[in-house]
Amino acid sequence: MKTSTLKVLITGGAGFIGSNLVEYFLNKSYKVVCLDNFATGFKKNIDHLLDNELFTLIEGDIRNIADCNKAVAGCDYVLHQAALGSVPRSILDPITTNEVNISGFLNMITASRDAGVKRFVYAASSSTYGDSEILPKVEENIGKPLSPYAVTKYVNELYADVFSRTYKMECVGLRYFNVFGKRQDPGGAYAAVIPLWAKQLIEHQSPIINGDGSYSRDFTYIDNVMLANELALSTKSEQVFKNTEVKSEVFNIAFGGNTTLIQLFKALREGLSKYDTEIAKIEPIFGANRIGDIPHSQASIEKAKQKLGYKPTLSAVEGFRKACEWYFNNSK
Repeated sequence: MKTSTLKVLITGGAGFIGSNLVEYFLNKSYKVVCLDNFATGFKKNIDHLLDNELFTLIEGDIRNIADCNKAVAGCDYVLHQAALGSVPRSILDPITTNEVNISGFLNMITASRDAGVKRFVYAASSSTYGDSEILPKVEENIGKPLSPYAVTKYVNELYADVFSRTYKMECVGLRYFNVFGKRQDPGGAYAAVIPLWAKQLIEHQSPIINGDGSYSRDFTYIDNVMLANELALSTKSEQVFKNTEVKSEVFNIAFGGNTTLIQLFKALREGLSKYDTEIAKIEPIFGANRIGDIPHSQASIEKAKQKLGYKPTLSAVEGFRKACEWYFNNSK
């Protein structure tokens, strides 16, 4: 395969989404720079890529502008994935969440401006919709944020819009909806629900469902997110900014479906019981609703379809099967 002349910086490239993107773009023969401080990412996620001559790893922190400038030098594009995720973490420690997600973002977008990158693509979040009860979620209609994390992700969008208007930067925000898949960490206090429940089921433990199980999410398999990031850099996406002074756009990236937590539990139990029949006997425990959680989240992906050519390749159900296989095979 011919090596691309394009060079992309992926911040948070040792994390769950970031490491998948690093691998994806290396397979597309891009030159890839990864910036990560390993606060939430893991070196094991990129160990198999270290010998690739197209890959450069820079251990650094987005809160340090010098690290940002070093990482972005000579890059054509930036895929900014580095952040402190988790609503509960942000409620417990809003200051650090703000430092990483807002100050770090500002450092990275400023460094990108100064380096003259062609486009700055960043991980936005469905948490931006806040207390809006409108379904499906449409990019132009948001509510008030319900957590410090949600505030930080909304501020990212505001900064991107200001930089696009002031400096004519092309900025694309991808509002991820409950992304899951291989390499998503099942450990730690702030593990996402799918890897956490998968780990507990594999260990014959009963997962705790917050609430009565009726809360629902638009679970989005990682392959769809990798596709969306590629489309955000594509020739077609250049038409999004053609003949307009505003060089900033935000897109929902999801499957466009709806899965309740109890449906999710049953899907994971069924998927994992194919590898261990004892798992089929496990029942969940129902607990209290979690502070900062929204009851329902489902995306309209019409804007991404029309402007980016986005068409999700895997449904949530298909993704659950793949995730179960990956977590079981990597649980030993």
